[in-house]
Amino acid sequence: MNELEKKSFYSFVALYLLSSLLAILFLGYWYYSAQKNALENETYYKLNHIADRLSGRIINAQMKHVTLHLPNEKGFEYSLIATSEAQGYKSGYFEKNGYKILVSDAPQEHLNIEYVLVKTKSYFSQLHTLQIRVLSVMGMSFVLIGIIAIFLSKLFLRPLHNRMEHIENFIQDVSHELNTPITALGMSASRALKKGVFDKKILQNISISTKQLKSIYASLTYLNFKEKEQERENVALKPLLEDVILYYKELTDAKKISVEASLEEVTVMAVESRVKLLFSNLLSNAIKYSMPETKIRITLTQDSFVIKDEGVGIDEKKLKEIFELYSRSSDIAGGFGVGLSIVKRICEEFQWGVQVESKLNRGSIFTITFKK
Repeated sequence: MNELEKKSFYSFVALYLLSSLLAILFLGYWYYSAQKNALENETYYKLNHIADRLSGRIINAQMKHVTLHLPNEKGFEYSLIATSEAQGYKSGYFEKNGYKILVSDAPQEHLNIEYVLVKTKSYFSQLHTLQIRVLSVMGMSFVLIGIIAIFLSKLFLRPLHNRMEHIENFIQDVSHELNTPITALGMSASRALKKGVFDKKILQNISISTKQLKSIYASLTYLNFKEKEQERENVALKPLLEDVILYYKELTDAKKISVEASLEEVTVMAVESRVKLLFSNLLSNAIKYSMPETKIRITLTQDSFVIKDEGVGIDEKKLKEIFELYSRSSDIAGGFGVGLSIVKRICEEFQWGVQVESKLNRGSIFTITFKK
């Protein structure tokens, strides 16, 4: 990851964990408070129930003149406070010395007993268990959320990473593509100045390099600048295509590539500059990936435009992705992976079909089908 990706990753994880921690703390506190109150009420009712049951036995023993038998209450301790010892006691529910204590005056001085005192330590042991359980669940939840945060961060940042990788590769490729014609221009200009004359080869090199720069500029402009919506008009494709073929003649001549064109008079509703860019990208791609002394065949009919080359071809595995932005079918002839993406966009704009057939080392055939 580069610095921007690292910063985005750590910021996302930190924000996710902080918000999750606050949520866990809130939920944990709410749950703990609710359970503590429930435990408090349960303890009070148990103490009160035991006190009432003991008081009932005391009253029953006096009324029936029977021996008082007191049960063993597991987890609870109790005392009977005689009337003579009742000074300093009062009925109520309170906490003292690690006990929850209930003092009840329900005996009503039967058998000379004024109060029943019931106490237990179980409340605090259960409260301690509750605290450990809540903290453990909160801790495990936070760890789990941390793992999820890292997973989600990588998942959400993957498109950003791919985009950044594409942009970095794109910048490198554009730099390389621009460097070639710029270097050629500089060398040609330097040779011309040294010779003091401008021979045909020098001028041809300058012309080719200039056209390469112009082609790159046209593609980048289409991709990166929002152009005003242009109205479609009747565009004659034959003269437009002839201009494009003528435009690249110096480059085809330099590679000794012959262009055979069979063109019908065809008119479509489109934007001329877009169609010219489409033809230009397809022809320049065919030239770029063709070997010297090969042929490029172009056919224009009322239904379609077909361009066939004898170039390096495209691997079948890459055919599905060649129209994606920054996708390159081959590293043989450079490029930065935008030409066919532009072709696809223009075809979608005019609702034209685009198909490709290709075999490695046998060449490629691109077919544009016009909308009726």
